[in-house]
Amino acid sequence: MPTIRANGLDIGYDLQGAGPPLVLLHGATSLGREDYAAQLPSMSKSFQLLLPDARGHGRTRWDAANGFEADWLVDDLAGFVDALGLDSFHLLGFSMGAMTALQFGARRPERLRTLVVVGITTLREPRVSVGRRQMDPERILVTDPAFAATLARRHDVGQGEGAWERLLPAIAADIAAQPLLSPAELHAIDCPAMVVCGDRDPFVPPEHAAALARQLPNGWLFVAPDCGHEVMARRPGLFNEAASAFYRSTEEEAGRRAALVERQAAVAAPAPTGGHA
Repeated sequence: MPTIRANGLDIGYDLQGAGPPLVLLHGATSLGREDYAAQLPSMSKSFQLLLPDARGHGRTRWDAANGFEADWLVDDLAGFVDALGLDSFHLLGFSMGAMTALQFGARRPERLRTLVVVGITTLREPRVSVGRRQMDPERILVTDPAFAATLARRHDVGQGEGAWERLLPAIAADIAAQPLLSPAELHAIDCPAMVVCGDRDPFVPPEHAAALARQLPNGWLFVAPDCGHEVMARRPGLFNEAASAFYRSTEEEAGRRAALVERQAAVAAPAPTGGHA
């Protein structure tokens, strides 16, 4: 379980597999190795998987009493891939991680080979209302002690006992305040991109996911039937099949985008200094 210094944080991450780099971003309150548990065995056969813990989660220490903003997560991702020397990569994000992925794609679209976002809408509602209700520590402690124990298991070692009780309200407050991506910003994300949601996702009505896919120049849409928010865990077979088909169909374009970044980096590199005989 390595860590790397990036954007002022010691970011903990998991590394698995071999192949083109694929960065996987987890959802709020969770961890990558749990959100993507059903995908890691198959995806690690085709990709080198990198799963960073978001600030305030797992091993990436951050006290949410000092704030929590979506823009910071984008900066953290940029610092993480820069520190690892990844000029271009595949990106997959779930929920909070999907918003981070979209915002990074809008900033630096040329660096993405492909993009997959699961369980996200760029509209304010119903994310705000559902998030405020589901990320209420007092309610969780009283009505769902099993989930409280899960949160403690995930985060107490890295963050300190009870830190998740400050983290959850900070995330909910940020959902209500974070800047929303404009159609022009979404249109800048020109890599192959697949939008995924469950047909019963309380955060993301399917029509929101469809509208998001239509605004992406090379957008795909997959709606998992009889499924809520956690598509990867609730319908792993369907999700894995859809993701595999997406990556196979876009492999040539992803390779072209990676080669373009490599050529641009070569041109920008300083010329070697010649020696003297």
